Amino acid sequence: MTRLAVIADLHANLEATLAVHADIQRRGISEIWVLGDLVGKGPRPREVVDWAQAHAARAVQGNWDARVAGASHRPQDLWPRSQLRPADLKYLETLPFGIEEEFGGLCWRFVHASSRGVFQKLYPHSSLSEQLDNFAPQPALGLMNYADALVFGDIHEALLLDVEGQPLLNCGSVGNPLDSVLPSYLILDFSAPGYTASFVRVPYDRAAEVRAAEASGMPFVREYVAELMTGSYQKRKVRKLDED
Repeated sequence: MTRLAVIADLHANLEATLAVHADIQRRGISEIWVLGDLVGKGPRPREVVDWAQAHAARAVQGNWDARVAGASHRPQDLWPRSQLRPADLKYLETLPFGIEEEFGGLCWRFVHASSRGVFQKLYPHSSLSEQLDNFAPQPALGLMNYADALVFGDIHEALLLDVEGQPLLNCGSVGNPLDSVLPSYLILDFSAPGYTASFVRVPYDRAAEVRAAEASGMPFVREYVAELMTGSYQKRKVRKLDED
């Protein structure tokens, strides 16, 4: 393997997932790693889980995956749970927390939200000490090494930072980008000494995804559609029955 496509935060958006997959195939990349949040927010969790099981060489668990599999019982968790088969829920529940692999003499770590847990967020504005701590071992979570490079998802924003000489990369979001309306993914190229990291934006049929959401019966449709159309986060609140 010399080239690796890293994607995250698919969020049951099948149209965006298929468009990104087609772009990855067009570039001749066969190795796809998924950094969590296959489900949640979007209308087609079963289809996206099926896609991941068929095409992801490696995958880790995201916070939405854990919630939908049973970690919480919010309305936005219960609907996708009802759409999934028991085997799908087991798949989400048993996804590993993280991956550590050596590429080009460096230990690369891949997680969803941070090295501290699926519900522990890491931001570009996090303190230097917090960023550095994310490269340290976390044996309780199966992260046994000091990482030289960290790749994560969760914040839906593509970025590349240098943390005292250690690369910190976020691959952005496929199904729910919040720094653009276009899905993002990361290509890591290890074919030469060192590595090359490049970000890709892919157009997709948003109108078809909106139609699928509106026909699905899922909760928080308006917020989901607004995020797709604006690339801006919409806070989800349970509305009183007499509001609609």
